[in-house]
Amino acid sequence: MTIKKDISRWALSCTAGLLLLAPWHQGAAQEKAAELRVAQNGRHLVAADDVPFFYLADTAWAMFHRLNREEVDAYLKDRAKKGFNVIQAVVLAELGGITEPNSYGDMALLDGNPATPNPAYFRHVDYAVRRANEQGLAIGLLPSWGRYWRDGKEQIFDVESAEIFGEYLGKRYRHANLIWILGGDSNVRSAKERKIIDAMARGLRKGDGGRHLISFHPRGPGLASKQLGDAKWLDFYMSQSSHAARDLDTGLYIEHDRRMQPRRPVIDGEPRYEGIPVGFYNQGHDPRLRFDDTDTRQAGWWALLAGAAGHSYGNNNVWQMWTTAREPAIGANRPWIEALDDPGARQAGYLRRFAEAHDFANWEPRQDLILDGSLSGPAKIRAARARDGHRIIVYSPRGEPFTLDLGEVNGAMHNQSWFDPRYGVSYKFRTEQSHGIQAFVPPSSGRGQDWVLVLESQ
Repeated sequence: MTIKKDISRWALSCTAGLLLLAPWHQGAAQEKAAELRVAQNGRHLVAADDVPFFYLADTAWAMFHRLNREEVDAYLKDRAKKGFNVIQAVVLAELGGITEPNSYGDMALLDGNPATPNPAYFRHVDYAVRRANEQGLAIGLLPSWGRYWRDGKEQIFDVESAEIFGEYLGKRYRHANLIWILGGDSNVRSAKERKIIDAMARGLRKGDGGRHLISFHPRGPGLASKQLGDAKWLDFYMSQSSHAARDLDTGLYIEHDRRMQPRRPVIDGEPRYEGIPVGFYNQGHDPRLRFDDTDTRQAGWWALLAGAAGHSYGNNNVWQMWTTAREPAIGANRPWIEALDDPGARQAGYLRRFAEAHDFANWEPRQDLILDGSLSGPAKIRAARARDGHRIIVYSPRGEPFTLDLGEVNGAMHNQSWFDPRYGVSYKFRTEQSHGIQAFVPPSSGRGQDWVLVLESQ
């Protein structure tokens, strides 16, 4: 029997009804990223009205460089519908970003010089940014991929040109709905490279008047927090749990950066992509073995329960906007327009909806709540508790059972329900007294059978 049939049969046996998260509505995510700031507790982002902002990004690194305007519109409309509120894209893209023109034949830079941006190229970037904002999407805008500012044969930036380029972007997009992201899959390896990054940040601040948040997209875990923790321009930590292994606990990366000082929100800016080969850089890897939606869900929920302020999703065919007319990178094998409907993207929207519906900004990671259950490996269970004690959230990535102390829930009575992160559906199954020890057995188990337990006081 399929999981859908199993769920339906189980749900019909419940005395309570089946609860669906509310659908997205056009314009429901009109948060102004230009007004975003770090919450007072340093753990999440908030909009101008102090409403917590759950950062849910799709990775579209090559959008500016490879898509025409009709394609930009189709892509953005799809991502807004699925519940994303941030689109991560690069001005000077990784794949031919400074040596190949965009869809309209325009190079990004005049004579390859970052101090002389090409206005024609940027008119197309303007269009994409504006259309994203009209869909209620902020742009997580990377000025440059890492290979262009770090030491090496492809380096085009020095301190002077980095500040000029940063100021140009800052002024041009001063009033846009965006977040700056420096780095671009690279780490700061020397004092010289640090000066270039500081100069670009200084230029951005000079150009936009400090209106927008700035982060840094590194390669690997905890590197931005270690290498740039003293940077006054850095507003939130971003890690990259990457694509190295299946069942790698992304929550460990979040925990690492949450321990850093000064305290800042933490987001995984590049977890395992749907459709990318597992351990893609290993020699002799099997290209048929790819991460799927089970892997992307697991990465997101582990990070969220570990205390992340949001999450980024990626698809191997979408980030590079691959078509059959292009050379594939890292085993791309399906046109991006088809890959938009891969299930992991829709399920990322469920993650955001759940987090917002259950007041994620008040959660605290609480692994100590798990009295018995899998605490390592692919079935590792993670738990969080609302600060006021009125809610406990537990994620079981393989539907493995676990035991909790119900006395951790405030109030005499509480409701118990299962949330299915594959379909965005919630099932209330019991009202119970808030004392004693209880074992919980999810409705199904095995790889791909992940479940979220919700305990809410009445």
